[in-house]
Amino acid sequence: MTEEALVSYAPATGEELWRGPVSSVEDAVARARRAWPDWAAKSLTTRIEIVRRFANEVRTDADRLAELIARETGKPHWEARTEVDAVIAKIEISVQAYAERTGRKKLDSAMQGIAAVRHKPHGVMAVLGPYNFPAHLPNGHMIPALIAGNVIVFKPSEKTPAVAAALLDCWHRSGIEKDAVQLVIGGPEAGKALVAAGGVDGVLFTGSAQVGLAINRSLANNPGKIVALEMGGNNPVVVVDTPKLTDAATLIIQSAFTTSGQRCTAARRLIVLDSVHDALMEQLIPMAKRLVIDEPFADPPPFMGPVIDNATADGLSQSFVELLKRGGRALLPMKRPDEERPFLTPGIIDTTELAERPDIELFGPCLQVIRVSDLNVAITEANDTRFGLSASLIGGTPEDYGRFWANVRAGIINWNRPTNGASSAAPFGGIGLSGNHRPAAYYAADYCAYPVASNEMEQPRATISVGLSE
Repeated sequence: MTEEALVSYAPATGEELWRGPVSSVEDAVARARRAWPDWAAKSLTTRIEIVRRFANEVRTDADRLAELIARETGKPHWEARTEVDAVIAKIEISVQAYAERTGRKKLDSAMQGIAAVRHKPHGVMAVLGPYNFPAHLPNGHMIPALIAGNVIVFKPSEKTPAVAAALLDCWHRSGIEKDAVQLVIGGPEAGKALVAAGGVDGVLFTGSAQVGLAINRSLANNPGKIVALEMGGNNPVVVVDTPKLTDAATLIIQSAFTTSGQRCTAARRLIVLDSVHDALMEQLIPMAKRLVIDEPFADPPPFMGPVIDNATADGLSQSFVELLKRGGRALLPMKRPDEERPFLTPGIIDTTELAERPDIELFGPCLQVIRVSDLNVAITEANDTRFGLSASLIGGTPEDYGRFWANVRAGIINWNRPTNGASSAAPFGGIGLSGNHRPAAYYAADYCAYPVASNEMEQPRATISVGLSE
């Protein structure tokens, strides 16, 4: 990458996938501001029709998009296909959510006229997307924002610009005015410039807590710019007594190692009761060893591909070693099969005896095991984090789950289900370092438009009954 161009590489092979010029943030925002009045003035029906056309374009390009996602992220091809499906499904879910969350309301007050509530778009929305779901996650901001009447300046991760460019092509083929949905290509400096741009009315971010906190700090003195932060998690999965240990192990594998652990909802900590620990490990460790790790289009299909790049693989390997130095005990060592490419095998490490466990998001296939005596201690341990995105309880009774649900601090709380795989028909977000109380998915409509209260009469009518001189 130079100042003039940005280059994307396939993590599984190292081949160059895409190359494009770095964008002018100032020009993109200026064009978006000019485009906004026309887009906002269109009827809701017209805006919905155009986003549905976008869905049709994605359907037409589904195979090509899935292949591109797999190549640029390294995730298995089967998983990339599910991401394309999620992009398409987001349209109808967002249409329904907009009607439910921001519908018009009127209350006839007879002589006092009508009290009305309607919603207005904010204007120009900056969308900053991540590399792990380069189509689905930014799309989850863009669709509800466009339905509400906003225009979009989309800055993708510098690691996945090719997928973003393919999505932009689908948007422009749908018939939307080109300046209403734009792409800004560049690295971190472009992202900072977009967040700070005076012509931007809102920032919709998905990514790491470190970057999210920097955005929050940079806009602390600008309350007029709405900010929605979807950040990471140090997510716990808690296992109590259950007769279904194979199922429990499967749920843990799905939670910790799907997408090579590169999900904000991935389980980072396995908190397990002493009474079930040994029997659970007898199921979990052999299952993790059997996971196929390979390039996206391999046959048989892999469960995991590489992490996003060599620097990330190096950092995760070093973190695993550091946990060992602090007193962790490797139950399944994390390995690097090919030093030239960022493939990692699942790592499972017992950190029960660590005097202090780092409260960080290890964004990859690394699972820490913590043994506890009972559910109350497990809940305390689960809450021992500044994050608060996702948590799951495996096993136990309805009463156990009721106690878990009531006391665990997280925006997504599951029972006998993985920590990841949240439904777009529900709110998605967390607290603490995981978000700023603006959940996305079904609740994205809430931050894409603001409510306007009105008192209305067709003719002026008013009297002053007291306080006037004769």
